Amino acid sequence: MNAVIQYIFYLAVLVILAIPLGGYIKKVMDGEKTFLSKVFTPCENIIYKVMRVDKEEEMNWKKYAVSVLIFSGIGFVFLFLLQLFQGVLPGNPQGLQGVKWDLSFNTAASFITNTNWQAYSGESTLSYLTQALGLTVQNFVSAAAGIAVLFALIRGFIKVKTDGLGSFWVDITRIIIYILIPLNLVVSLLLVGGGVIQNLKGAETVSLVEPIAVSEEGEIIENAQINLADNIVTVDGQVVEDAEIVTEQFVPMGPAASQIAIKQTGTNGGGYMGVNSAHPLENPNAFTNTIEMISLLLIPAALCFTFGKAVKNKKQGRAIFMAMFICLVLAVSFIAICEQSATPQLAQDGSVNISMTDQAGGNMEGKETRFGIAASSTWAAFTTAASNGSVNSMHDSYTPLGGMVAMVLMQLGEVIFGGVGSGLYGMLAFAILTVFIAGLMVGRTPEFLGKKIEPYEMKWSVLVCLATPIAILIGSGIAAVVPSVADSLNNSGAHGFSELLYSYSSCGGNNGSAFAGFNGNTVFLNISLGLVMLFARFLPIIGTLAIAGSLGGKKKIATTSGTLSTTNGMFIFLLIFVVLLVGALSFFPALALGPLAEFFSNII
Repeated sequence: MNAVIQYIFYLAVLVILAIPLGGYIKKVMDGEKTFLSKVFTPCENIIYKVMRVDKEEEMNWKKYAVSVLIFSGIGFVFLFLLQLFQGVLPGNPQGLQGVKWDLSFNTAASFITNTNWQAYSGESTLSYLTQALGLTVQNFVSAAAGIAVLFALIRGFIKVKTDGLGSFWVDITRIIIYILIPLNLVVSLLLVGGGVIQNLKGAETVSLVEPIAVSEEGEIIENAQINLADNIVTVDGQVVEDAEIVTEQFVPMGPAASQIAIKQTGTNGGGYMGVNSAHPLENPNAFTNTIEMISLLLIPAALCFTFGKAVKNKKQGRAIFMAMFICLVLAVSFIAICEQSATPQLAQDGSVNISMTDQAGGNMEGKETRFGIAASSTWAAFTTAASNGSVNSMHDSYTPLGGMVAMVLMQLGEVIFGGVGSGLYGMLAFAILTVFIAGLMVGRTPEFLGKKIEPYEMKWSVLVCLATPIAILIGSGIAAVVPSVADSLNNSGAHGFSELLYSYSSCGGNNGSAFAGFNGNTVFLNISLGLVMLFARFLPIIGTLAIAGSLGGKKKIATTSGTLSTTNGMFIFLLIFVVLLVGALSFFPALALGPLAEFFSNII
């Protein structure tokens, strides 16, 4: 019962906070006055003056798309060079060397695409300057770019017989100044208050309360008796040769809280620490865990309500929200049941106590004891439903079916809320596809929000919906036959294939999480995964803007008794069905070779 209450609490808080935030975002993007206008409007106008931006400019879809691509391209080059030369730049108290070219390419591609896939350990690879000026800046602007593209699409639905979709430069400025900065200031302060570090000190070395012994391979020696005076390690009276006694620990420092806030709210996910939000200095307790976990989906959920208000059809926004929310609840439930039930091997002959009596129970491998099954399972569903990718447990240690659900959420195109902006415009592409299919079934002309859906919109919608499956399947298919990739796997067989498939699903879904048993830092993987991220991010953006431009040039069609409703329960069901159908048709064969094969091999 305690676990069920936790699940309900997390979901309820998400909805309660998302509704008012959705209304606030709508006011900001429409240029209406808000309670922050007196503070930020002068800043906004100064930026327009310095950058020579025409506040009233109306870009057509092609100019808007070019602006997004140029802006992202400049960010890519800057971040790539910043990593290469960080060894000779200031803000590097640990004296870290420049990052090798292929990892720099992968990281730059990762952060400009809002993926934040990390083939490195943040605290030991990147300087404070690179993390703050490079990664944190991209966390803000890549998130803002996704929301800006969504609003271009919204204007396509609203406007009549015009090709103007607003100004990308105005949109991204307002999103950063009025939404992301104030929201993340609040979240940062809450995290600091909860114990997350925020300083500019160099890393420290501290003495362990109790020394430990490790083998030559670096593994902790269990039941070791340590003689510090003679530097001898024994187990059951036998001396362990080549054992090393560890008495000190490396403790990373730095401006973590401010970067963790935007990594969560912007659905970025890149951890300040190598083990991400499982690290006690990045996520120390239940309070910070709740703040970070709600932040994962806060803006994506709020944008559904923003959409309904912006198109003057609140029922439509609620319908899209309910389709996403139902899928999220099902995913959380399935992962929770799988992890709480554990596997037959753990339960066999009572080898592991998986009961919930005075403990979390279930499959606790790879999970933090301070969070348990409920908080870990909910986070796994939230972070893969959003294109976030931050983790507070290691997904590689989940049960086969529990890990599969997390994988499927990414493979669906990150549309179960998804990334900020990108999740909703991806789901709207599915909605257009659903309207077209439903219209053909009943013999009616497809319409959505008063705009006729024609072959042009359908072609681009199909590309938007299939970009993720194409990127994942082609990328993982090529990688599966490359010999060096097999050496990067921590496991062989079905689970090893799951590690590979999960990695390409994560990058193809612009998510960024990993199974943790996969060494992705090789030249082939850095380049191939980087290309997958770029393809899966920018093809849907171009397709969405093309749809927006086409819709904006059309006239509104009056709603009649023959118009297909897109706000009732039947449409919600059809939308969920189409999303799952595309995912099933695309990925069932691959899933059958990975998590499903592992599951059935475990029960035989």
